[in-house]
Amino acid sequence: MRTLLMLAFWIVATPLAAMVALPYTLLTGSSDFLYRVAMRIVRGGVKLAGVKVEVRGRDTLDFSSNYIFMANHVSDLDPPVLIPNLPRRTSVLVKKELFRIPVLGLAMRMARLVPVDRSHRDAAVASVRQAAAVIRSGLDMTIFPEGTRSPDGRMLPLKKGPFYLAVEADCGIVPVTILGTYEIRPKGKFFLRPGRATLIFHQPLWPRGYPDRDALMSAVRACIASALPEGRR
Repeated sequence: MRTLLMLAFWIVATPLAAMVALPYTLLTGSSDFLYRVAMRIVRGGVKLAGVKVEVRGRDTLDFSSNYIFMANHVSDLDPPVLIPNLPRRTSVLVKKELFRIPVLGLAMRMARLVPVDRSHRDAAVASVRQAAAVIRSGLDMTIFPEGTRSPDGRMLPLKKGPFYLAVEADCGIVPVTILGTYEIRPKGKFFLRPGRATLIFHQPLWPRGYPDRDALMSAVRACIASALPEGRR
């Protein structure tokens, strides 16, 4: 029942909010209001679903720089739990097909989300460069570097693309450990159970502090895994 309530709220609230937020964004040229409205809708749906979110370590971060937030991925709930609880506006990587949806595509372009096409190497390289430009413009970036949800809660191998981005943008990476969402809604399940999700923000890791991308990738993975239960690392 809570799952249906969450989805119904998002389905009803999103187009209603778009009727106000999209024209305002077009008039002002700023998507900050659009982003704030979207985050309130996402957060409201999560609360209606009976999911409480605990945040640890966020207040220790130094926000004089932009960051790439990288988190483990075990549930459809991970993005709506994590992104509204980030300290600032963030961009994300989105499948290019979603940009073809008329209203949604327009809103994502306004919010400076980055389309990704993994089927062609040149397109993937272009996405990395576009994402680096977004970071340099002043936005953070949020990525789930495993590339897909884990079917059993254990961390999967990390993809190399996000680490090319970190090097390209010369941007610090904040590893984030997400706990609890697998128990609330694991991969393959439609209905969720009320519960508590925990976000643990670790200290930033900087690409320049590692000899190569593989060393950086290993450090990020170890950092995320350090707060996971023993059997899920």
